[in-house]
Amino acid sequence: MNDNTCAYNKHIECTVDQCKYHSQCDNYCTLDKIKVTTHESNPTMSQCTDCSSFSAKQLNA
Repeated sequence: MNDNTCAYNKHIECTVDQCKYHSQCDNYCTLDKIKVTTHESNPTMSQCTDCSSFSAKQLNA
């Protein structure tokens, strides 16, 4: 991940603001690549998949 908070990967769109890899400037991911997994034995729709690269943002106390 790049230290520049507005740098992002224009090839990975993301709308999950709660992820620490979400760009603070636009709806994109800051990672170079992500891992997409499934929790279903036979996925048939997008709701059956997950971004395994997700990591929750740490909340400032």
